[in-house]
Amino acid sequence: METTTASDLRTQATTVLRRLVGRDDADFREGQFEAVEAIVGARQRALVVQRTGWGKSAVYFVSTALRRAEGAGPTVIVSPLLALMRDQVAAAERAGIHAVTMNSANADEWGRVSAALAADEVDVLLVSPERLNNPRFRDEQLPDLARRCGLLVVDEAHCVSDWGHDFRPDYRRIRDLLTTLPADTPVLATTATANARVVTDVVEQLGAGGHEVLTLRGGLARDSLRLGVLPLTSPEQRLAWLIAHLGDLPGSGIVYALTVSGAEDVAAALREAGYAVRAYTGRTDPADREELERMLRDNEVKALVATSALGMGFDKPDLGFVLHLGAPSSPVAYYQQVGRAGRATERADVLLLPGPEDKDIWAYFASASMPRQEQADAVLRALAESGKALSTVALESIVDIRRTRLDLLLKVLDVDGAVQRVPGGWTSTGQPWTYDAERYGRVTQARVREQELMLAYERTSECRMAFLQESLDDETAAPCGRCDNCAGPWFPTDVPDVAVTTARGRLERAGVELEPRAQWPTGMDRLGVPVKGKIPADEAMSPGYALARLTDLGWGQALRDRLRGDDAPVDESLLRACVPVLRDWGWSQRPVAVMAVPSRRRPQLVESFGAGLAQMGRLQWLGSLEPVDGGPVGEAGGNSAFRLAGVWERFVLTPDQQAAVAGLTGPVLLVDDLASSRWTLTVAARALRRAGAPAVLPFVLALEA
Repeated sequence: METTTASDLRTQATTVLRRLVGRDDADFREGQFEAVEAIVGARQRALVVQRTGWGKSAVYFVSTALRRAEGAGPTVIVSPLLALMRDQVAAAERAGIHAVTMNSANADEWGRVSAALAADEVDVLLVSPERLNNPRFRDEQLPDLARRCGLLVVDEAHCVSDWGHDFRPDYRRIRDLLTTLPADTPVLATTATANARVVTDVVEQLGAGGHEVLTLRGGLARDSLRLGVLPLTSPEQRLAWLIAHLGDLPGSGIVYALTVSGAEDVAAALREAGYAVRAYTGRTDPADREELERMLRDNEVKALVATSALGMGFDKPDLGFVLHLGAPSSPVAYYQQVGRAGRATERADVLLLPGPEDKDIWAYFASASMPRQEQADAVLRALAESGKALSTVALESIVDIRRTRLDLLLKVLDVDGAVQRVPGGWTSTGQPWTYDAERYGRVTQARVREQELMLAYERTSECRMAFLQESLDDETAAPCGRCDNCAGPWFPTDVPDVAVTTARGRLERAGVELEPRAQWPTGMDRLGVPVKGKIPADEAMSPGYALARLTDLGWGQALRDRLRGDDAPVDESLLRACVPVLRDWGWSQRPVAVMAVPSRRRPQLVESFGAGLAQMGRLQWLGSLEPVDGGPVGEAGGNSAFRLAGVWERFVLTPDQQAAVAGLTGPVLLVDDLASSRWTLTVAARALRRAGAPAVLPFVLALEA
């Protein structure tokens, strides 16, 4: 039986809930009031693990209203995505709760928001985990917020754990924030995607300072979702199925692709087939993202073709379907994405069309997600020897680490206390740092197991929803009775010939623009390369083309296989595929000669590629540039400064080549097998331009992007 206090709290909380949702008959779902009671009544720290759509936001909005009525300060919500923040602000305002956000997109409003916070006019402040370490926010806002906030909410709390599918180093800062809170400040962490290992890790961090943590966990089954898997043999079969059957799927939804290029290619193919779709990726401008999200919510598009950039935080209660062209790397990540569908509908369709190339893509992304000891040591040494703050750009000219990996590594070192972000860049704290090889090894093994589980999900003959629940250690898992294994395939399995022809035509279409470098990297003088600023026009190459990206759905697989194999002359099919790219190039002047970049790994491929193009186009074949001292040094994958230093002045022309280039009346087609940083092509083109080439047009088989 409830105590009087609990009864009173329930009455108050129910009144607030009904005001929030605008219905006099509204009541809490199972587990919601228990969470409110733990937060408001007992001032506890609680972790809530509940399925997507259960109503976690209702818990913290009701708790906020009750805490504010008690005279407490604002609720601070740490939230991972701007999309989620926009949704939360809008939902709060509809409920009569004044919510504001401080993020990178509204820095011009920080002064107004700070004044409102100081005047206690804010009920909810949403911030990103990255904002917790912004020097200005950390020094000017955070101490006061920690002192007087009425509730701290950690949304998408699985991001705290590097065992999770979407670990973010910045979330580790929350543990430090927890230690600065008054002892009676309640904390709520929420997630829909945490297995037992992640729950244990999150609870350990939430308990910082010796606090007990209450875990409230519900069943993760989604009664509205109808799951299925359709294995098809090739990218053209999968794209053809989508062209033929996208219109059969209910309402509007999301088509997920594993790569940016895949999303863009599929969106283009579906638009050509007459569907109202748009691409949504990490390359999409923030303002455009907001508009695309609105279009999907308002059913102005049949689908957004998206990467994982459209994930946590996007809320459309009546989303009718989620379809994947290619599988995410774990059942947990898959559950997170399919959970966008069917929140307020009786049925939503979820279909996976896996591909054999999925494992290659998983391996590529996994390789970029873990810090490396030698790189960490190099960064710490550079900062210690500098004795002053160094910007990320300055660090790039000292340590050979690509920008995205360097950003990740600095965050890891920061949350571990070895470096600190300050105005102007990064400094060393002088605190010792040890590479936790054992932990990272165990994390890597855990992710390999997750990949194996995803493959098992594709093959299983058991209930698919129960499989996902068991992957999340949900003990309530039971057959759903709706998925293709429980009730038989609910989706069409035919792939019409006309759709296959359309898909094949799209995927066989080759040609990707290759933009030339415009600026030399900063700080090249530190590496002995005497260049800076803009690349002179008389030394620069012109825009060019690649046959395809390595991640493309069409030629990407063939090129990955070709570049992974032994060196051999170019395939006739690749040469034929180049013909329409060259035909449709649109150059102002046709090239008159072909020259190749010398290759250490695939000399036969590059030489025969260049010679074959020259023969097909009846162009003068100039052979390969001469490598100096063995040619370029270093491997692909580092940052721009070191990649440029590795190829700087490593190419020359023989006297005969110099004479031939000096006498040319038109551009040179400069060929290579693979473009990554584009500095090899840039330096080779510079050598040709300085020898008298009127223009240099780069053309490569594959683009690594």
